[in-house]
Amino acid sequence: MADSSTQVQHPHETSLDHHTQIAEIPETIFPFSFDPKFYISALFTCKNLTQIKQVHTQATVNGILQNLAFANKLLYIYAQFKALDDAYSFFDSMRERDSVSWSVMVGGFAKAGDYRNCIGTFREAIRSGVQPDNYTLPFAIRVCRDTLGLQTGRAIHDLVHKFGLHLDPFVAAALLDMYAKCGVLEDAQLLFYEMPKRDLVTWTVMIGAYAECGNANESLVLFDWMREEGVVPDKVAMVNVVFACAKLGAMHKAKLVHDYISRKQYSLDVILGTALIDMYAKCGSIDSARDIFDRMKEKNVVSWSAMIAAYGYHGHGRKALDLFPMMLRSGILPNRITFVSLLYACSHSGLVDEGRRIFYLMSKDYSMRPDVKHCTCMVDILGRAGRLDEALELIDNMKVEKDEGLWSAFLGACRIHRNTRLVEKAAKSLLELQPRNPGHYVLLSNIYANAGRWEDVAMVRELMTQRRLKKTPGWSWIEVDDQTHQFSVGDKTHPRSKEIYEMLKSLSAKLELAGYAPNTNFVLHDVDEEL
Repeated sequence: MADSSTQVQHPHETSLDHHTQIAEIPETIFPFSFDPKFYISALFTCKNLTQIKQVHTQATVNGILQNLAFANKLLYIYAQFKALDDAYSFFDSMRERDSVSWSVMVGGFAKAGDYRNCIGTFREAIRSGVQPDNYTLPFAIRVCRDTLGLQTGRAIHDLVHKFGLHLDPFVAAALLDMYAKCGVLEDAQLLFYEMPKRDLVTWTVMIGAYAECGNANESLVLFDWMREEGVVPDKVAMVNVVFACAKLGAMHKAKLVHDYISRKQYSLDVILGTALIDMYAKCGSIDSARDIFDRMKEKNVVSWSAMIAAYGYHGHGRKALDLFPMMLRSGILPNRITFVSLLYACSHSGLVDEGRRIFYLMSKDYSMRPDVKHCTCMVDILGRAGRLDEALELIDNMKVEKDEGLWSAFLGACRIHRNTRLVEKAAKSLLELQPRNPGHYVLLSNIYANAGRWEDVAMVRELMTQRRLKKTPGWSWIEVDDQTHQFSVGDKTHPRSKEIYEMLKSLSAKLELAGYAPNTNFVLHDVDEEL
């Protein structure tokens, strides 16, 4: 056998080195043959890259590379072993290529996360006159999804129509998913409703798309519609439905979905069980979440992290921390998400010392360098405790890139503790990070208004007007008598809005009589009404 240091010559060379390599191959493994089928079979018995190259070498000498079926299988095997340099080198040397050859390369680059070469190869295939198929297109579309490349994704969608593949379920599902991840739900809706026939995959993707884009109610409507159409949901579909319930936070609907899962006897595996834990936690039932957790026969690090996070949501920091040693005793090692969940639990329970210990435990015992999410939790822990200088020192000394979540956590702490100087610093940092986010302008404007700095207020408002930015109103949901109601700021569209505002006025009066005096120094003023 040739060792791993053997260098493969150009596929069309037939030098003495090739014969030397062949002589080193035991004939019981790779005997001489001129039948392409033999070499294809040999490729699928290879256990490592060295053996693949040995088959490649012998096939070169015996002229088998001219057989397109073998050449495509060789490309495929190289890609499967993630030897993309070898695959591309051979692909580049091929005298003849077909759609399979191009598909293998596009798929290989996509699976390896080499998005640039994936799209580049896809474009080259189109320019070469190759018609894309329902194998190649989903790979290219998923790259657009993962890179948020909406413009390229829409161009590929045009190709889909051109080649008449818009009705293919695999292509359609990939497009739906891409549009949802890129935040253009309207495009996904248009595609979905244009489809004359929808299969389970497209229904599942669309349910997830609605939930991901903040329309969880529509996800559940779609779930009912899917069943009315006679499409039976599988476990993947149910995970998306559970995810939608978690987003909505409606306990009544969560119970209905869980009852359906129980009636249909879906097995409570790691994925579905973990989704149910998250759903119940976000719908307000920590006991139901723990019941699911305890009934799961198999748990992984995601399951444990979800249960720790569930306790954190509900302010049960000690219970969250108690789960950590239990997880370790079960043989499960923590990952980055576990530490985010632990730190989050500490921040919502005022466990400053415990949070600090966990933060440093990451790097000391588990060789994990804290990322921006861990630092954000630690800033929140310190900030809630009023240790603003320590929090700012942590931010200044961070070796990771700061994001919106970090500065928002610091800003919230500064507002609670009425530190005007640091509030302004945090707000300006948010504005620098996201200059197209209108909420940050409104926030800074209100900070200046609270301080009586009206010239600065006018400056911020003028800047917002110049950039044509307008704040999108926030929305709230409340569940009453098993029905979910949705409200925006100042909303009067609800049929019982008059009664609602009268009740609100009555409650406010009773609060004042009870001695409640709200501190509005750092409440946002309505200076954005004209913007």
